Amino acid sequence: MKLVIAIVQDKDSNRLSNALVREGLRATKLASTGGFLRAGNTTFMIGIEDDRVHEVLQVIRSNCKVRDQLVTPVSPMNGSADSYIPFPVEVQVGGAAVFVVPVERFEHY
Repeated sequence: MKLVIAIVQDKDSNRLSNALVREGLRATKLASTGGFLRAGNTTFMIGIEDDRVHEVLQVIRSNCKVRDQLVTPVSPMNGSADSYIPFPVEVQVGGAAVFVVPVERFEHY
């Protein structure tokens, strides 16, 4: 058994959740916040048998897309604004950060 942890952008959350349900894959959704953009994310925790991990990864890959977005950098809090550029910067957001970890034990009550 494996635990798939997928951190996705909020824009992809509902699409991924619906796709997981359609495929009969149960998941737990947690609200989370990204450290780089300080934007909302959703973390999915999916317990799955080893032979179905590829199926879960395919559903995630198909429903979480990378996109470009303009963001304005957060001003430095320490007072040193020498290298601060207040202009919007284009960065890639979205997609999914996925971790697959072994599960030593699983119990359901």
